[in-house]
Amino acid sequence: MSGGDCCAPVPDDAASGAAATAAGGPLVEILYFDGCPNHEAAIALVERVGRELGIKPNVQLVNVPDEEVAQRLRFLGSPTIRVGGVDVDPQSEERDDYALSCRVFRTEAGFSGQPDERWVRDALLREVGATG
Repeated sequence: MSGGDCCAPVPDDAASGAAATAAGGPLVEILYFDGCPNHEAAIALVERVGRELGIKPNVQLVNVPDEEVAQRLRFLGSPTIRVGGVDVDPQSEERDDYALSCRVFRTEAGFSGQPDERWVRDALLREVGATG
């Protein structure tokens, strides 16, 4: 995880996501709101999948404090995982229900508070391929 302020909203240019960081790993933003019961598990998911792939993602936590920021960041709920600025959920482009809320993912296994592991894996591999 980054050593920066985990709870500060990111400016628009940072939210768009750089493909890779100076450290060489893909930028992974985990957007959440205080009190979200699922964002710690999202961090663990990204770190575990990264380890399995031999990728060291640059995980940045982005706290979404209110509805205004949720709209500006196109926040679909907590947790939202973006790799290289792109939501890992392949259905996210069809959505515009930005709000300060818990996020429920429709996965092959049913509804979940976490994205499908395959989505995270595919996003990390795509981003490493794009930068490598």
